[in-house]
Parts: sequence; C-alpha cells; structure tokens
Amino acid sequence: MQLHQLKLSKKKERKRVGRGGAHGTTATRGTKGQRARSGTGKGKNFEGTKVPLWRRTPKLRGFKSIYAKNNIVNVSTLEMNFQDGDIVNEKVLLSKNLISKIKPRVKILGNGDLKKKLTISGCIVSKSAEEKIIKVGGNIRTALND
Repeated sequence: MQLHQLKLSKKKERKRVGRGGAHGTTATRGTKGQRARSGTGKGKNFEGTKVPLWRRTPKLRGFKSIYAKNNIVNVSTLEMNFQDGDIVNEKVLLSKNLISKIKPRVKILGNGDLKKKLTISGCIVSKSAEEKIIKVGGNIRTALND
C-alpha cells in the first residue's frame, strides 16, 4: 500500500435524538421523571440517602500562618557543618542549605552534642542550646547587639 492508495474512513455522524423518527418525542429518556427533564438532575456530589462526603469530613478550624514558624536548626547540625570558631548567622545557614528562606526567623534547639566554639548571631536560641554553646566556650549575640 502506498500513500496515494489511502482513503479517508467515513466519519460516523452522531445520533440526533428528539428530532422525530425512531427517537423522537422522548428522545430515549423514557417518560416523565427527574431524568427526563432538561437542565435538572442530581448534582455531582449527590450520594443518595448516604450523608455526603463534604458533610462527613470535619471542618478545618483555626489559621496557620506561614510567618509564625521558625526555621529550626539543632546543635548537632551545627556540629556537623561548622568548624571551630565559625560565626553562625542566617546568611551562612542559608548558603549551606541548612534552612529555607520561606520562614522569617531561625531558632537553634539543643538536640545533640556540641564540641566546637561557635559564635551565634541574629538567631533565637533555646535554653538547652544556650547552655551547650556557652559550656563549650561559644558566644551568643542577639540581633540587637550586632
């Protein structure tokens, strides 16, 4: 078979119901009832006598602000990613991909051990993390002192 021997197949026309003939008057919808009428019918969320899904699921209450949360960094993460005597601040943490820039503040938590002297600046520090940093000989400077 070659290209010039190909023929277009005849396209089947759709059945035009409700125009007289075999499928006139009721247009294959039967007689009377909700389904026989145009423009009506059950909604897409209709589930018969069952309580619909949107009523079965609980309402979400409250509000979660994306700005209220902090970027969290543990002391163990600082131990792995920094050298002795390094300065830890938001820019350095961001450059090392330890935090995301979506959240506004950085909070350092005391999970893990710390053996390196680090200077923390411009971050919120928990009490347990503060104890560990100072115990090793590190410094904590708040954003106001920088």
